[in-house]
Amino acid sequence: MDLFEYQARDMFEAHGVPVLAGQTATTPEQAEQAAAEIGATSGGVTVVKAQVKTGGRGKAGGVKVAKSPQEAKERAAEILGMDIKGHTVGTVMIAQGADIKEEYYFSVLLDRANRSYLAMCSKEGGMEIEQLAVERPDALARVAVDPNVGIDEAKAKEIVDAAGFDAELGAKIAPVLQKLWDVYTGEDATLVEVNPLVQTGAGDIVALDGKVTLDANADFRHPDHAALEDTSATDPLEAKAKEKGLNYVKLDGQVGIIGNGAGLVMSTLDVVAYAGEQYDVKPANFLDIGGGANAQVMADGLDVILGDEQVKSVFVNVFGGITACDEVANGIKGALEILGDNAKKPLVVRLDGNAVEKGRAILNELNHPLVTQVDTMDGAAAKAAELAGSAK
Repeated sequence: MDLFEYQARDMFEAHGVPVLAGQTATTPEQAEQAAAEIGATSGGVTVVKAQVKTGGRGKAGGVKVAKSPQEAKERAAEILGMDIKGHTVGTVMIAQGADIKEEYYFSVLLDRANRSYLAMCSKEGGMEIEQLAVERPDALARVAVDPNVGIDEAKAKEIVDAAGFDAELGAKIAPVLQKLWDVYTGEDATLVEVNPLVQTGAGDIVALDGKVTLDANADFRHPDHAALEDTSATDPLEAKAKEKGLNYVKLDGQVGIIGNGAGLVMSTLDVVAYAGEQYDVKPANFLDIGGGANAQVMADGLDVILGDEQVKSVFVNVFGGITACDEVANGIKGALEILGDNAKKPLVVRLDGNAVEKGRAILNELNHPLVTQVDTMDGAAAKAAELAGSAK
């Protein structure tokens, strides 16, 4: 889960990272009030910043300096409702103005390729770090971080030295890097980025803008993270699936997909995409029901998929393993009974593996008008695509 800037700022502050004052506003009037309170600490100067989960806000006009509360109100009115790379601005942050002497860059992230962590640091912040990494890679220090040790005092010194900071400035920055590591580990993040990390005219080091990505797999350790989720941007079907404990991702297609196992589901998406070219249809979702394909799990999965108005057919692709095919078949049978009249779209079912003959016999006996059995994966994908295409 990516956080908004104001959420990252608050998280930084909670872990002792030096930040400037900031308040959120959803109306120009709230922005004016916030600027009146915050601007008093920075000579009346505040910065009105669009809160969207994408880069390039400044270039798009989503970051504006205001020198009075009235001006902050005017700038907020200009930014609220703005479209920035497909994201509509519904909230702005009114931030304390800063006397910036120099701008730097720092991030720590999950290095999947090396199965470790990576810290990146540069004396040149405030610009597109991707551009810097390509055009002048020597200006961006990359330092591996041992997960068992983290960024302690010694590692922080190694990072600032690698980035080329002199001893005096490096001694100021290093403790901030240690606190940012506290954010990374304490919140189970996969990315903590500060751009820019600034030195003020007074010589203080401040995190001026932050980006944080949290690992959803660690949500059970952080019940407070639920409040950080932007529910307004969540697809209703994905939210419904999450409530039911389903691994579901909505796609822009017409063939609903249910499978057991992420690898099988990914393969199913491929064969449906290929078969669908003939009928101009595509996969509508990723849905992995895992090993527990009982009636309720199958009903929950079908309920979510059938709630997608774009879906014209459903492909249930199951390879029986720990969960045998007869259990899956009984799950489909029970799901259709649970859903009743809400089940109106054709289902193509391909069963294989453990107890496949029993499973197929159960569905044959059921003889439901919506269910078509096909023995092969490619054949089932073609049939589901055909049914979806004819229903468009």
